[in-house]
Amino acid sequence: MPDTLPFDPTFLPYPSVRYPICASRGMVNASSPQAAAAGLEALRRGGNAVDAAVALAAALTVVEPTANGIGGDAFALVWIEKEKKLYGLNASGWAPERLTLEAARKAVAGDKMPTHGWLPVMVPGAPAAWAALSGRFGRLSMEKALAPAIGYAREGYPVSPCLAQMWKRAADRFQTSLKDEAYAEWFRTFLPEGKAPECGEMVRLRNHANTLEEIAATRAETFYRGGLTDKILADSQAFGGFFTQGDFAQYQPEWVEPATLLYKGYTVCEIPPNGQGIVALMALNILKNFEFEEKESALTFHRQWEAMKLAFADGKHYITDQKDMVLPWERLLDPAYGAARAAEINDLAALPSPGQPIGSGTVYLCTADGEGNMVSYIQSNYMGFGSGIVVRGTGIALQNRGHDFSLNAQDANCIAPRKKSYHTIIPGFLMKEGEAVGPFGVMGGYMQPQGHVQVVMNLVDFGLNPQQALDAPRWQWMKEREFAVEAGFSPAILKQLQKKGHRVSISADSPLFGRGQIIWKMANGTLMGATEGRTDSSIACY
Repeated sequence: MPDTLPFDPTFLPYPSVRYPICASRGMVNASSPQAAAAGLEALRRGGNAVDAAVALAAALTVVEPTANGIGGDAFALVWIEKEKKLYGLNASGWAPERLTLEAARKAVAGDKMPTHGWLPVMVPGAPAAWAALSGRFGRLSMEKALAPAIGYAREGYPVSPCLAQMWKRAADRFQTSLKDEAYAEWFRTFLPEGKAPECGEMVRLRNHANTLEEIAATRAETFYRGGLTDKILADSQAFGGFFTQGDFAQYQPEWVEPATLLYKGYTVCEIPPNGQGIVALMALNILKNFEFEEKESALTFHRQWEAMKLAFADGKHYITDQKDMVLPWERLLDPAYGAARAAEINDLAALPSPGQPIGSGTVYLCTADGEGNMVSYIQSNYMGFGSGIVVRGTGIALQNRGHDFSLNAQDANCIAPRKKSYHTIIPGFLMKEGEAVGPFGVMGGYMQPQGHVQVVMNLVDFGLNPQQALDAPRWQWMKEREFAVEAGFSPAILKQLQKKGHRVSISADSPLFGRGQIIWKMANGTLMGATEGRTDSSIACY
């Protein structure tokens, strides 16, 4: 057999047709077929939706390292059917205690936090998220839940088409820009042959396997108060990082009350700040003041786009660590404020500025079991592989979440010790009249709240089935009056939007528009799942 494929697995000349998938006993949706299989294995071994989510999340650090890692962050929304309650988990990390604004300014060359290196690395929260979810709601031991991930890492897995594409993009960029010795372990771990693996090629990540075994055996204690902590601190000290033992030992993920918004009969749920989930809610709080007669119209897109810009203007101005926000985040979702912002939308594209509310910001997966429990979970290294830092001998690729911190003392999101930055990763969840409808999410940096708004409106306003709600061509606000739209966008509508002052470009770069998953629970308990056609997504169910 030839070593190279006689075709390009990423060449898609024809639109494909996909239907929602139905199941009754369990469903797991992920951006990787192997990860989805890991979640299904957890269910079949007697676990619940939470165990499946933990198994999936750990597996994704191995089988999709281009978007997340053991050194990433995580958020989760967990529906427990017997309690009829939705729980929120914020497992984003904080800045080192020694990383003051003055110290950060001295360490950077310009006036912005860097993208790579140790400086933008915050304490990772993902391993703590796995332990917290498993300990509170899971049925399986962490050893059982993480077993598939460990198996993939040690025995290997074949690289899928989109994964190969993203790996090569990162390799090309890192080989050009990351020359310092601090990045050498990244190359040893992810480019051992000097190049990115190709589609169908087997990958083994043995250091990942050993590290995941340690995490499973200690319920993540080794990562924050043990041997893995020591290895992280040793590399931080060797390469100019700011971490101390206390930064890890004192870190705990936070159980939080979800942020919610009533939108046309449905309750849309997100994680509250420091996450950008309320940006999606703020946009919907504006949009609920309009009636939308048709999806494919210039007026619909214009209102969506203007609402999205207004929401981002407020989000970037106000959102940061809750303890440092200048106003309670709930005020940003006041119905009267949403109506006031809606009244600012006229017939032309605007350059919005933050408003003043009246007083009084990756991999996504979702799971469901036959008992009605469901999980909406997101995990990220932020920008692809993250900081470019891999802790020597561990496979721990560290996120670069601190890149979003400001170095301007007047900004709400200015860096400070033990502060959490504005965070882009957001899981979503839909409810109706106190009952769970199901989890949904669209991963991809600042695309995420925009994807959430589009998915919710596709489902609620336009009556699309879950798969079509994901498949519909998407748009993304880039900056100022600039929007990118996917191929398939109506040329006639595009011209109408340009007349309104929008600068619109068509992009064939599918990853730009995010990657989503949905599970919708029917009244009889049947699970209807949808998965993303823009990547290597898969649903495993029974």
